[in-house]
Amino acid sequence: MINRVLHDEQFAAQLLQDLSITVTEMFRDPDFYRALREKVIPILKTYSYIKIWHAGCSTGEEAYSMAIVLKEEGLYDRTTIYATDFNQHALDRAKEGIFSNEMIKQYTANYLKSGGSESFSNYYTSDDKMVIMDQSLKKNIVWANHNLVTDKVFAEVHLVLCRNVLIYFNVSLQGKVQQLFFDSLVNGGLLCLGAKESLRFTDHEKHYVELDKKQRIFKKKYAID
Repeated sequence: MINRVLHDEQFAAQLLQDLSITVTEMFRDPDFYRALREKVIPILKTYSYIKIWHAGCSTGEEAYSMAIVLKEEGLYDRTTIYATDFNQHALDRAKEGIFSNEMIKQYTANYLKSGGSESFSNYYTSDDKMVIMDQSLKKNIVWANHNLVTDKVFAEVHLVLCRNVLIYFNVSLQGKVQQLFFDSLVNGGLLCLGAKESLRFTDHEKHYVELDKKQRIFKKKYAID
């Protein structure tokens, strides 16, 4: 296998896809999305135009969840969501916005627990097997292939969401990615990590204010702070 990885570009790419983690769901960790509505959305409302980077978006369920929150809060029309992943197969599925109907009961429960204010069925059409996300949720999402380890900053954003990705990186790689996020955020920008991830005891801890300890929501300090 080592020989094929070194000399067969197509095989190497396929192996990389197979090794990637694509575990996700709509409104995963509902308490996080409730905190997002309560602590992040009010800050985003102060901007005339909003740029969000959803790093490690996998098959897109959480990016669509963010789009729904923004729509309900009246912010979606002035927002661009950059949803990125290095797994092209996952990105292709995300662009389609077609998911198994078997999960819709769980997705609906997550949505309600997260503080959703509408009927979740307003955001998709379905048949016996598949759920198709509403086209209005796709219009401001830019899907792009991006590798957190090897690629550089591509946009200045107001919010970075990278949840349950860094747990798979060693300390050195975590530091590299944290620097990438720091460089990508505007002053006062927001960073959301997963429940088992943190900036504590890292070189970047001093550059952020912790807005929600439990939900791992941080605000980048202004240069004068």
